[in-house]
Parts: sequence; C-alpha cells; structure tokens
Amino acid sequence: MFQPQTFGILNITADSFSDGGKFLAPGAALAHAEKLIGDGADVLDIGGASSNPDSAPVPVETEMARLKPIVRRAKKEGWPISVDSYAPETQAWALSEGVEYLNDIQGFPYPEFYPQLANSEAKLIIMHSVQERGRAQRIETDPETILDRIGSFFKQRVHALTSAGIERERIILDPGMGFFLGAGQEASVTVLRNLSEIKYAFGLPLLVSVSRKGFLRKLTGRPVAEIGPASLVAELYAARHGADMIRTHDPKALRDALTIWCHIEACDKVATEG
Repeated sequence: MFQPQTFGILNITADSFSDGGKFLAPGAALAHAEKLIGDGADVLDIGGASSNPDSAPVPVETEMARLKPIVRRAKKEGWPISVDSYAPETQAWALSEGVEYLNDIQGFPYPEFYPQLANSEAKLIIMHSVQERGRAQRIETDPETILDRIGSFFKQRVHALTSAGIERERIILDPGMGFFLGAGQEASVTVLRNLSEIKYAFGLPLLVSVSRKGFLRKLTGRPVAEIGPASLVAELYAARHGADMIRTHDPKALRDALTIWCHIEACDKVATEG
C-alpha cells in the first residue's frame, strides 16, 4: 500500500453541499486553511465556486477575489496550493500566482488555453465528469459502461495535452465520484472497485475525492454531518487500491487512519507529487 498525499478541501463558497457559507469570509477561510495544514494536509485544494448541481453561477471576478487572500497567504507560508476551478480566466490568474496544481472538473477542454498550460510548471489534475462541461448534473449513467467512458476520456485528453507540449509527468488523473459519475451510487462504487485498473491503463498518478459524497450518504442513509466514518473507509479503500492523492475534508482523520494502517501493514512508500 502507498501512503497518499492528502489534499485538504477548502470551499470558499456560498453553496457547497457540505460546508457552503462556512468559510466565505476571508478570516474564516484563512483560519480553516491553517487548520487543514495543521491537521496534516500536504496540499490545500481551494475553490471559489461550487460545482454541485444546485449551486449558483459565480462570476470569475468573484471567484478570484475569494481565492486571492488564501493563495497570497499560502505563498508566504510555503503551503502548496491546488486551485479547483474550471474557468480558464481563473486558471490563468492562478498560474500567474505560481500555484502548484490546477484541478479542473472539466479536464481542461479548451485547446486555446493549452499554450499557457504548457508554459507553466503547475501539475494538472484532469477530472472526468459525465456532464462534460460546467457544474455537476443529475445524469443517469450505466455502471457497466462507466469504465470505458472514463478510459476513452482520459486517452483523448492526455493525448491532446501532451501533443500541445505539456509534459506527461505533470498530469494527474481523477476519475470523478458522486454526481460527476452519475445520479446513482453504483457508478461510483464500480470506479472505486477498479481504481487499480485505471492506474495500470495509464501509468499516471490518481487523485480520488470521495469525501462526504452523495453516493456514500445514499448507501448509509446518513446526513452530511454523520458521513465522516463512511468517507474514511472509502478513502482507505482508495489508498489501498492505488490512489496517490486523496482529496478530503478531514485530513486529520485520514492521516491518523493511514498512520495506523501503515504501521500494521508497512506501506511501500509515501507518495510524492507525482
């Protein structure tokens, strides 16, 4: 088993599904960023616009204004930053600030933006999503075909990016979870069961984000406030089956669980930045 990097989730939004509005004020966002780092997050994954199906659109100017205090503080403190945005304007701003990662739920679909990506050093997290563009949607999908769909998407997108001069070593794959895979829970379960197959097919680092997802709430019947244990089990399963990076709301619980697991099992190594 590999001990993955942890990406601590910081939603600076009004309507994220589990913590919308809690960290919208700059002071609250900065305090939570410090807590995530103190709790063991290797990277801060920050978003200024929610992508859940019920969220409202956010102008890029507002999105960037929400992100700016955290990014500037992180650069001062030496905290690695991942900016979670699918807006090219926000991504371009983040690159100008020298962030370490861009995390795009659309998987970087705009070829006209590739020269800027190629001229940067940021790692690129290509996420697969069934809606293809924009926020998540409630789309019914067939669990039997979801792996083929993910494989085709990654093959096309990795080829497009590397053909544009972006080094393959900078690419990280995220198969998506929850509504990004479909309205039902079985598509997410199928992908979790087959993480090692996805990793073997592409030979690239995998990021997995199951924390507090709706499919876990459906399976357990628990509300968001009580879904921590189920999230942790799914995260440990992902780590056991090849996830190099895990995006989580609770890095402390994940770190403690990995520490015990690795003490018992003797992990092969601590995952690097890929």
